[in-house]
Amino acid sequence: MKLNAPTAIVFYISLVLAVLALLTVLGVSIPVVSGNALWVALAAYAVLAAGNILKGL
Repeated sequence: MKLNAPTAIVFYISLVLAVLALLTVLGVSIPVVSGNALWVALAAYAVLAAGNILKGL
């Protein structure tokens, strides 16, 4: 399997999701993310993995 570098927009989306999850774990209250920090972190990983696996994403 050949991996590709993700585009900048995919990288930034995954970075924003990861930072939101981290902030909620550190105690910052973000209404949509606070109860779902684990799922948001997993979504960040999935977006980044998809950007590496799928060509052109």
